[in-house]
Amino acid sequence: MTQPPITELITQLGRVLLGKPEQIKLALTCILARGHLLIEDLPGMGKTSLSHGIAQSLGLSYQRVQFTSDMLPADILGVSIFDKEQSQFVFHPGPIFKQMILADEINRASPKTQSALLEAMAEHQITIDGITHPLPSPFFVIATQNPSEQAGTFPLPESQLDRFMMRLSIGYPSAAAELAMLKGHDQSPQMNTLPQCITQLELSQLQQEVEKVSASDALLGYILALIEASRTQNEGYGLSPRASKALLQASKAWAFIHKRSYLVPEDVQAVFSAVAEHRIRSSSQQQGEALSQKILSNINPIL
Repeated sequence: MTQPPITELITQLGRVLLGKPEQIKLALTCILARGHLLIEDLPGMGKTSLSHGIAQSLGLSYQRVQFTSDMLPADILGVSIFDKEQSQFVFHPGPIFKQMILADEINRASPKTQSALLEAMAEHQITIDGITHPLPSPFFVIATQNPSEQAGTFPLPESQLDRFMMRLSIGYPSAAAELAMLKGHDQSPQMNTLPQCITQLELSQLQQEVEKVSASDALLGYILALIEASRTQNEGYGLSPRASKALLQASKAWAFIHKRSYLVPEDVQAVFSAVAEHRIRSSSQQQGEALSQKILSNINPIL
């Protein structure tokens, strides 16, 4: 398998988001696995820069939508307006008709507006006034949300959280990375001039190559053991069948990025937390991060 485009892409994004190679690889894993990404962190951590850098580097049409408490579903999807000259309603598409959407601070919008993304994320289409409108291909949603304890936030419902293949947190930069940023070594200010590293045709081909990554029966058994543990070792509720498919696809994409045509347990372990944490709920109020780490430590791969 040839990887130069991926290597170039990771290197370029590393100049946009300094000192965060792991988060960059996880974000690209989600894209290669055809998933949607949720980034949860404090304001100013580089969430917008990462999403814009990915869109620019992949040559995708891009739209950032700032979610607010007074936003309506029509502000995202579009609206039909009566045209007097044509004597009929004409649909005016909203920002959802871009190839990559950044739903910025999605949990500041009302649940009604949040749910407007559900059909688009699941089926790559929207229905307005009984008419179905297909969305462009490829189509990705990258949503950012502030920590739920911050004022003015509406928690995302479980049905919408499950639509996101992965969730990650960027975290504070290291001292060296922040010093480099202060010296102007990051490329965030020149975002619109970033060169395209991968064409849309190449992206489609890479996604097809990801699907060809093989998984042995023993490795599939390890994935199923992790899924089952989330359901039996947790007093709340565990991972859905959609999550098990997402875990397999994300593991394949991670292996592909690391130049392997087959899965090993380390691939599953590398993406498990990002796939599982936002989906697991516990009646004991234990955090998803602690639950996912507990499951990984209790289940050993038998290969």
